[in-house]
Amino acid sequence: MARAQFSAETSGGGAFVRQPNRFTGRVTPHSASPPGGGPDEQGRWPLEPGRYRLIWCRACPWAHRARIVRGLLGLEDAISLGTVDPIRDERGWRFSLDPDGFDPVLGIGFLSEAYLATDPDYTGRVTVPALVDTYTGRVVTNDYPRLTLDLSTEWRRLHRPEAPDLYPVELRPELDALMAEIHRDVNNGVYRCGFATSQAAYDEAFTALFARLDALSVRLADRRYLMGDTITEADVRLFTTLVRFDVAYHGHFKCNRQKLTELPVLWAYARDLFQTPGFGETVDFEHIKRHYYGTHREINPTGIVPLGPDTSGWTTPHGRG
Repeated sequence: MARAQFSAETSGGGAFVRQPNRFTGRVTPHSASPPGGGPDEQGRWPLEPGRYRLIWCRACPWAHRARIVRGLLGLEDAISLGTVDPIRDERGWRFSLDPDGFDPVLGIGFLSEAYLATDPDYTGRVTVPALVDTYTGRVVTNDYPRLTLDLSTEWRRLHRPEAPDLYPVELRPELDALMAEIHRDVNNGVYRCGFATSQAAYDEAFTALFARLDALSVRLADRRYLMGDTITEADVRLFTTLVRFDVAYHGHFKCNRQKLTELPVLWAYARDLFQTPGFGETVDFEHIKRHYYGTHREINPTGIVPLGPDTSGWTTPHGRG
């Protein structure tokens, strides 16, 4: 069996099994803690504009979701943003993009410092996004699925006027089921292809990935967005995988039945979102390529970053809407 990129997250059968999210606190107006206080007995932190800092990487699809949702809801002034370097080494995510290599608000050089300040015994992989409390330097949450849903619901009183409802109450049962399928087969499915260390595990993930993409193509053939005429959380989650598909997953992760540009409905849908305010301007194709090809040495031992593909097509007319 091939060597695993993340041995602690690889099953005996060679399948990639993503680690659970370690920090699951929530910021909510229902916290029993006073302003400036820590989490209450239920792990709920008080909702306070300007207190929390979202740490993301332009290359990471999970963190990219949070960046997009924060912008769509107009939470830029309520939640500050820190950006880590796309190259992650054995020390983890670092703030080398900032002057002197330290986050200007948290004063740390590595995101792992915030993890260890929260749990000194933490030994898992340090991940983004992470919502960090600027008062204590502790990680509130790295639970990326819950984080963006909370931005839509718990942070509602700080939304900009006319902010979209990305998680409508009446659609939640269908939305939750759809997002679970997209996560299993697409969002995490590309990683299950790329990090598989057995042929059987890869074959299974590859088959499920493209079966789901085919089903999503059918769903989107007669509707503009996944739930109809308006953008929801599901569209954000699918977009961050699709926008990385041809520049990283098709080649690097061997997701190569077709490129996104060869799937007409999904390619038009993805361009439609890319050209929507709040989406395309948050995409950095160079960071994406540098991260995937430069940090997964078990998959790409030379570390060579490809010069292609041509990404100019993202701004061409999409013909939807």
